Amino acid sequence: MKSHAKVVVIGGGVVGASVLFHLARAGWSDVVLLERDELTSGSTWHAAGGMHTINGDPNVAKLQKYTIELYKEIEELSGQATGVHVTGGVLLAATEARMDWLRGVVAKGRYLGLDLEEISAKEAAELMPLIDPKQFVGAVRNSEDGHLDPSGVTHAYAKAARKLGAQVERFTKVEDIVRRPDGLWRVITNKGDVIAEHVVNAGGLWAREVGRMVGLELPVLAMEHMYLITEDMPEVADWNRKTGTEIIHAVDFDGELYLRQERGGMLMGTYEKANKPWSEFETPWNFGHELLEPDIDRIAPSLEVGFRHFPAFQNTGIKQIINGPFTFAPDGNPLVGPVRGLPGFWVACGVMAGFSQGGGVGLALSNWMLHGDPGADIWAMDVSRYGDWASMAYTNAKVRENYSRRFSIRFPNEELPAGRPLKTTPVYDLLAAKGAQWGVSYGLEVPLWFAPDGVKDEFSWRRSTDFSSVAAEVKTVRQRVGLSEISNFAKYKVTGAGAEAWLDRMLACKLPQPGRMTLAPMLKEDGKLIGDFSLANLGSEGWFIAGSGVAEQYHMRWFEQHLPADGSVKVEALGQRLTGLSIAGPEARKLLEKVTRTDVSAAAFKFMDVRKLDIGMAPCLVGRVSYTGDLGYEMWIAPEYQRSVFHALMEVGREFGIGLFGTRALNALRLEKNYGSWAREYRPIYGPLEAGLDRFVAYGKPADFIGKKAALAERSSGGKLRLRAFIVEAEDADVIGDEPIWFDGAVRGWVTSGGYAHHARASVAMGYVPKDIADESDGFEIELLGKRHAARMQPAPLFDGNQQRLRG
Repeated sequence: MKSHAKVVVIGGGVVGASVLFHLARAGWSDVVLLERDELTSGSTWHAAGGMHTINGDPNVAKLQKYTIELYKEIEELSGQATGVHVTGGVLLAATEARMDWLRGVVAKGRYLGLDLEEISAKEAAELMPLIDPKQFVGAVRNSEDGHLDPSGVTHAYAKAARKLGAQVERFTKVEDIVRRPDGLWRVITNKGDVIAEHVVNAGGLWAREVGRMVGLELPVLAMEHMYLITEDMPEVADWNRKTGTEIIHAVDFDGELYLRQERGGMLMGTYEKANKPWSEFETPWNFGHELLEPDIDRIAPSLEVGFRHFPAFQNTGIKQIINGPFTFAPDGNPLVGPVRGLPGFWVACGVMAGFSQGGGVGLALSNWMLHGDPGADIWAMDVSRYGDWASMAYTNAKVRENYSRRFSIRFPNEELPAGRPLKTTPVYDLLAAKGAQWGVSYGLEVPLWFAPDGVKDEFSWRRSTDFSSVAAEVKTVRQRVGLSEISNFAKYKVTGAGAEAWLDRMLACKLPQPGRMTLAPMLKEDGKLIGDFSLANLGSEGWFIAGSGVAEQYHMRWFEQHLPADGSVKVEALGQRLTGLSIAGPEARKLLEKVTRTDVSAAAFKFMDVRKLDIGMAPCLVGRVSYTGDLGYEMWIAPEYQRSVFHALMEVGREFGIGLFGTRALNALRLEKNYGSWAREYRPIYGPLEAGLDRFVAYGKPADFIGKKAALAERSSGGKLRLRAFIVEAEDADVIGDEPIWFDGAVRGWVTSGGYAHHARASVAMGYVPKDIADESDGFEIELLGKRHAARMQPAPLFDGNQQRLRG
């Protein structure tokens, strides 16, 4: 075994082997994979081996499509058969609500290049003869589903990597990982040490244990997962004989089942409600090619549904029940990327759909290691989406919930209860007493809307029971004054002698003068957006940054990767050590004047000013800015003062008709101003010109900010896309994101977000279209729940287009 390597990959399952292959294919041949046993000794060997392109996140779906298309290449390069069978499949809906969801899947497929088609239940039964069509209301045909040989695929990756110069060391157990003073990693094994620049934790079932070697507690948990294989079935033999083809895959979402042919019989798997974690606290190192004891009673309710939906199963025997552990993250998506605070340490774990996602994970991670960027928008997989709040107990609760709902519908207005509440602010109980209905953002409870007595959310794809209440909250803001909690924003403090110069390089904006704020795009080297913030210059006290709360760890990782080595700059994430409240509406200034002694007149406190004020008796940092697009103020408060400020504002605000509003009303308000949001309109695949943020980029400032050259090139070429807003002739439902945008009968773009703008009484969608049609006003349609609706380009904001209210 070599003593030095550029990269050590830990784990010989499909994900580790894929990472090894992609690194070697990209030119890093000085890489070695360490496997404590034989390859495929964890979850890989007992996997059902299914593969599919469908995913709730279109960016992940692209990587799944890449994964499936890669199998031919690795088979040819390695000479190892992968056993790939592209049979196609059907996705089945037993309810109209599920069918609405499937129509959305088909719509996404139009701009992702997926071959999907809505069909009837009868047509599904003609394609997959075991179906009882009377049990379903409809289906979607997918031509790219299939299955493979898990062992063959893993060995194909490994053999292909070896041919490209990589090494695989079996029976080599990693016992510890130590960071040396020179920044290199010492990987200690039972066969000696390997010194490496990079270490990849692809440990699968042992990812937690590998993480703990470097002081990292990863939010992953293994769950027992069962599937059964039947005896040979005459219906299968008859179909094979008549058609010369295998029986295609089927996913029965409402039955929580997946099925495929397995030799002369069928394989049926389930994600049962009565699920069971495996090795909750520590994975035994001696676990290998073993199966867990089957528990048919636990999956019996699912099997009963399966036998009803697929009657041929009633007449056959069960040959084998496979029960093995698979790891999951709390939301079911993988954990991929560099770990904050551990330079050179990477993770690729929690990839439970390894044969659909493993190739894409390997590609993204290798790109990231080689080029500093994954080359794709993989936010849904990024390990930084979790912080320290994702404890072992939280992970256990959320993984169990996610597993039991793996095939369940997640409605756009549905909030899942497990592991909550975890983080709350000091005014949580006060807001709850006012009828707050809660969502969660980066672990923190956030008020979504305020329900009258006796009213609660009814989950739906269409406008629901919150509609009139949200409309009332919007009316309060636009006509009087509304108060919202904004503690879910990420807050950062930047100090030190080098802070100004560092920020000038990190951010693409012109830095504000003391006492002023600005909007601040942050770019990657390729000129694409990696963040958008509000930046405040606090003079001698340093700088204050506010940004997306869900991206706190993501942005701190980026900040820390770019800090100067001389210690002249300090960046601190304030988290819930700083809470927030906001007031907005035409009466906001009058209210503020009554709770502070400071002059806050229009002349004395201008738009984008920032200063310290006493609100009532409490010291606050107040900025004259509002995401509502109205006259408004954001107040940042130490948590011990938040209740005092809340009471002061609500008490004095009675005179002005104050009311509370939540994030659903805020969404409606920001849509009327064409304001984008991070992770929807602003993502690392869009340039500032494309996203409409170019007016905040100081192209001519002397500082050579990150991405400047690429941003100038984008401005010169005009980029490829444009972010635009549309008024949609919707009926009883509004876009939520990822719907296709049609122009002149062809799909030309996609929706990023939207909703109903209550003050303007219009259904609004925001999304990207090619620049060559970005100034057209007519000819657009947006597909929603299987129907195309006329859409009109919205050239100016629906509210306060001249910014008289905002700046007045």
